[in-house]
Amino acid sequence: QLQASGGGLVQAGDSLRLTCAASGRTFNNYAVVWFRQAPGKEREFIAGVSAKGRITNYADSVKGRFTISRDNAKSTSYLQMNSLKPEDTAVYFCAVPHPASHYYTGPDVSEYRWWGQGTLVTVSS
Repeated sequence: QLQASGGGLVQAGDSLRLTCAASGRTFNNYAVVWFRQAPGKEREFIAGVSAKGRITNYADSVKGRFTISRDNAKSTSYLQMNSLKPEDTAVYFCAVPHPASHYYTGPDVSEYRWWGQGTLVTVSS
């Protein structure tokens, strides 16, 4: 089970840190990713981190502004978002892949077995 939190209303240029807390003892065996979904748009891959936290990947739209990380001792992943823009407004979700592809950090939503409930980020101009 995943629980995403940390969203809110901010101004353009501000920062936010999202948190994804996982229950269960196998969290550190799985990659973790973040997606977002803006109103009327498809869910969009944002960032991924490998099981041990050594490898990260990002969508071009957030590269250089967002940083994904994880703390396996706390079964938690973080998404640090800096220099926020109005176009970053969306509901943000964390997700973990199916056991058979526990390393996957790509954009295919069907590869993810567990999803957090989403946390809303609103960036005003």
